[in-house]
Amino acid sequence: MDAREPQGANRAAPSDEPLVAVHKPTLRVEIMPLTMVFAILLAGMVWMLGQLVPVILVLITALMVVGTMNPVVEWVERHGMRRGMAIMIVYLTLMLLLVAAVTLTLPALVKQVINLVHQEPELRERLAAYLARYRYAEPLAEALRNLQYGPLLNASRAEVLAASRSIIEIVVYGIAAFFLALYIAIDGERLRGALFAVVPRSRHIRLSRILLNLQTIVGGYLRGQAITSLCMGIFIFILLTACGVPNALTIAAFGAVADVLPFINFVLTIVPAVLVALAKSQTTALIVFTLMLAYEEFESRVLIPLVYGRALRLPSSVVLFALLAGGTLYGVVGALLSLPVAATLFMLIEELRIKLPGESPDAQAVEKEKDAKTEREYVRRTEGLPVEKAAAVAVEISESRKKKEDTEQQP
Repeated sequence: MDAREPQGANRAAPSDEPLVAVHKPTLRVEIMPLTMVFAILLAGMVWMLGQLVPVILVLITALMVVGTMNPVVEWVERHGMRRGMAIMIVYLTLMLLLVAAVTLTLPALVKQVINLVHQEPELRERLAAYLARYRYAEPLAEALRNLQYGPLLNASRAEVLAASRSIIEIVVYGIAAFFLALYIAIDGERLRGALFAVVPRSRHIRLSRILLNLQTIVGGYLRGQAITSLCMGIFIFILLTACGVPNALTIAAFGAVADVLPFINFVLTIVPAVLVALAKSQTTALIVFTLMLAYEEFESRVLIPLVYGRALRLPSSVVLFALLAGGTLYGVVGALLSLPVAATLFMLIEELRIKLPGESPDAQAVEKEKDAKTEREYVRRTEGLPVEKAAAVAVEISESRKKKEDTEQQP
């Protein structure tokens, strides 16, 4: 019989059992009181560090001064002078040189700045007349002739007051950094002993190598900045004086300071010198521009590598990134400190034997074996010695090893 089943016959019959609700497990996050206290303390420390940024910068500056002057102190000490007397002689000489430089240059600098302000209308008219000769520069020449300083001065009065306060703060912080550096240099042995006391003796060699490299980086960077800036100022002064350009000392002092600033030093050193020379004659401006361009090339290609030597050892891409990061975070001060900070980070990666992804494991093993051998020798030589004398031995061993490595790397 061809019987057909009714529609829905294969479906399951409804159950008479009650439906049971399925509860998904819930994830409960409980913050322990100790964790909350730790988070609050961490936030407080971060806030405190943010408030203490000027003090930290003073400390960093003082350490940089100590690292720069320490080789000079050691040189005087090697010539038969006691360390305390050598420190006093070096720092007193530095202070006298700074006072003499300010005393000899500041009155003449102020006089030339006032003279330059009085000559500003005449210089502006000469520049406008020169630009008016060219068709595309006529709007700029007209804007120079119609330039009014009243609204500009009224709008920038608050900025001038803020800048004056900032200059006073920089001077005060600079004096504080100088005397802090003097105290650190005097108490250097005890401070080094205290630092070595909190580090296991088996790590003293590594710590001494880090401190030695920090001194090389910081000292080389500051000496390089001072030498290149001084050379830039002297060159601008001689060039403008030889060309008969007035206010040469003012432009030279500005160029020496501007040479420290990264990125914009090229513009800030050439443009003012060329504009002042342009007020004298077009030929003079061309001569100044050509010679300034040649000196900038000489400084970047010859002088800077010669002066800095192997102190920083940073690739060009890292230099650019460090300058951008430092300038973005802390402005000019951050840009100035970015290169030694970046060089210090690279040095720490190398000295702490941090394994990088592309580095050969064999090279790491060889360096670690050298470190272990040196540390065993140090522990044997300093057994029973107090920490200050042991620290002096660690520095001696690290200096000897560094000299040997530098000799091996020379071509």
